[in-house]
Amino acid sequence: MGSFLKELLGELVGEAMLTVVACLAVAGLALAFVWGWERNPLATAGTGGALLAFLGYGAWELFRPARPGRRGRLATVAAVTFAVAAVLIAYAWSCNCS
Repeated sequence: MGSFLKELLGELVGEAMLTVVACLAVAGLALAFVWGWERNPLATAGTGGALLAFLGYGAWELFRPARPGRRGRLATVAAVTFAVAAVLIAYAWSCNCS
């Protein structure tokens, strides 16, 4: 019974930490976007587009059929970035940080 409570408490704390990090990341991105848009809308849109293209490349690298050979560093970084962003989006979607 003690190990069950310990595991349950660990999962609850971990879940709460991930939710807080996700909400803070969403708030930080929103603030950065607003600040950038006030300074230079064209640069903000270009940076946002480049970030979306990089995340799209990561998704493509993650879900495409495997081929023999070594995956490049950029492809690995893009795939990991996409995976982390997907997890943070999933947790931020469920938080009530409006």
